[in-house]
Amino acid sequence: MSAIRQHGPSILLREDRGGVCTLTMNRPLQMNLLTTEMIEALQKAFDSLMDDASIRVIILAAAGKGFCAGHDLKELRALTELPRIEELFDRCSAMMQTITALPQPVIARVQGAAAAAGCQLVAQCDLAVTSAAAKFTTPGVTWGFFCSTPGVAVGRNVSRKRAMEMLLTGDMVDAHQALDWGLVNRVVPAEDLVAETDRLARQLAEKPPVQLAAGKRAFYAQVDLGVAQAYELASGVIAASFAHQEGREGMDAFIEKRDPPGRSRPQR
Repeated sequence: MSAIRQHGPSILLREDRGGVCTLTMNRPLQMNLLTTEMIEALQKAFDSLMDDASIRVIILAAAGKGFCAGHDLKELRALTELPRIEELFDRCSAMMQTITALPQPVIARVQGAAAAAGCQLVAQCDLAVTSAAAKFTTPGVTWGFFCSTPGVAVGRNVSRKRAMEMLLTGDMVDAHQALDWGLVNRVVPAEDLVAETDRLARQLAEKPPVQLAAGKRAFYAQVDLGVAQAYELASGVIAASFAHQEGREGMDAFIEKRDPPGRSRPQR
């Protein structure tokens, strides 16, 4: 029998079954935006799992058609002052780093679009299984705020040239491209996504948990030297871009569904 617990007003659902915990971002109508509330809910959930020996594997999923559309530009636009914007990105960067600090493997289950910080969230997870309908993009540059923090995670998954292509163009990458580039592990038909992710989770759950945790910890220790410093730098850059006039004009254009100033609107 599964048990579902909620963090906040149903914003994040938790289901534990057979040593596998599934966390589901539950704001489908808002494309599961990484608002302050969502970031705090994810942080709280990850913190609660840090020392939970009953959980062997974590699946990060999302309700609705899209996985996550990134930060809420309306919320960012309302913050107005650089220190407040920096605080939001500091919290998000800390939450992202908690994923790799967890002893359990974390699998992103991606059914649809993952944009900007949503793409970052997929890249930050240890593994990712996606529907063939999934798409990935880091489009901030088009709107006047370079996706610096998503670049930390994306740049540690795909080659430098591919990461720069995503960051500099903002182009959409389809699921099979993402697989070819190394951003995700498996691409399956939409109807098989849940079953395939569960199969992978069960496979990992059967491994010796202490050694699995030690191996994960050692892997990131050697491959991600300097990640905290990278996030600190990137958080400062992206916060400043949202506080800059170009970024604020871009947010207005995005929110109002019009072309960014002086640029053609990107194709979706």
